[in-house]
Amino acid sequence: MLKAAAVFASAKMAHGKHVTLQGVTPAQANKFRSLYMAKRKKKYAKTQKEVRQKLAQATVAIDEGIYTEPSRLTVGAWIDIWLQEYVEPAVKPSTRHSYTRICEYYIKPKLGAIKLTALSTHTIQKFYNDLLKETDTKAGLSAKTVKGIHGVLHKALSQAIKLGYLRTNPTESCTLPRLVKKEIKPLDEGQIADFIKAIQNHEYEIIYTLTLFTGMRQSEVLGLRWECVDFESGVLTVNAQLLRDYNKGGGYFMSTVKNDKMRTISPAPYVMSMLQQQKQKQSEMRRHASDAWTDTNLVFTNELGQHLKHVTVYKNYKRIVTAMGLSTARFHDLRHSYAVAAIRSGDDIKTVQENLGHHTAAFTLDVYGHVTEQMKRESANRMELFIKGVKGM
Repeated sequence: MLKAAAVFASAKMAHGKHVTLQGVTPAQANKFRSLYMAKRKKKYAKTQKEVRQKLAQATVAIDEGIYTEPSRLTVGAWIDIWLQEYVEPAVKPSTRHSYTRICEYYIKPKLGAIKLTALSTHTIQKFYNDLLKETDTKAGLSAKTVKGIHGVLHKALSQAIKLGYLRTNPTESCTLPRLVKKEIKPLDEGQIADFIKAIQNHEYEIIYTLTLFTGMRQSEVLGLRWECVDFESGVLTVNAQLLRDYNKGGGYFMSTVKNDKMRTISPAPYVMSMLQQQKQKQSEMRRHASDAWTDTNLVFTNELGQHLKHVTVYKNYKRIVTAMGLSTARFHDLRHSYAVAAIRSGDDIKTVQENLGHHTAAFTLDVYGHVTEQMKRESANRMELFIKGVKGM
């Protein structure tokens, strides 16, 4: 930073006027003029207040050796700066990993070499459209995924505007794909009964049982710790999840739950008894592992106390449901199955929302509203039968 307490210099604005700035050396002012004001047609600043702000920001960047002339900055270089300086210190690890993955896998390979100031709405629109297209070598991305990529790019460019690198955000005028609501496919009562039989004595029986009868996400189940299991009151505290870092060479890490929405749930006594069995099973594994045991305090571990891998639990699940003739069933369908069963059992939407950890009851109703509509029709049919019965029809 500047050592002089009061250094004054003059910088020329786009419309030809000069503004005197405190704390800026004449050399810096000359550099600013060459970087910002040489080409009058660019009009980097319209008011004295705006030019003061931009010169002050650039002063710090030059003194710290991190200043890059906006006209030379590429999208890829800006994305790197944004992730390191503005994302990493401000968001939780899971969000940072998600943003980084989107930038490294999608944004930088296609847009990274373009100069930031040359990035246009048309270029971005074509980028989105290409992501949606199916080719001979890969399937197109879903509308939801493309919207997620758009969200990250929009945030990055919005920060560039705040720093004066851009005047407008070219993502603002893009047309995003329409989201097509996917039909959920929960297991029905018969399939649930068959699934319970199929997982009996399976290595991951308790994991699948807990997921099916609590609606917890896979990452939440695998990240559940013993300190969050209260056998006396029959309550589970869901406040963490085990996530995978999909960046090259990345491993697993613990993070807060989705939406930072910690919750407590009260599973059926049958589920709590299964967790008691898991505790006894793990005690045996600890005894056999002896000094090789890693104390993670996780409820579900391998023989050495280490966390389980998502893919291992998922592949075992797929083998089970495929053998049942349900090859398209997803692990997440266990969560849907719980929600539908809970609603059909009489739980109100607010209770289901809180148990699932959804952000709002409106979201829960949007996902499972068809179930309540079907229940209304069934109720009407039962009333019709009752009316016919009392009238002797």
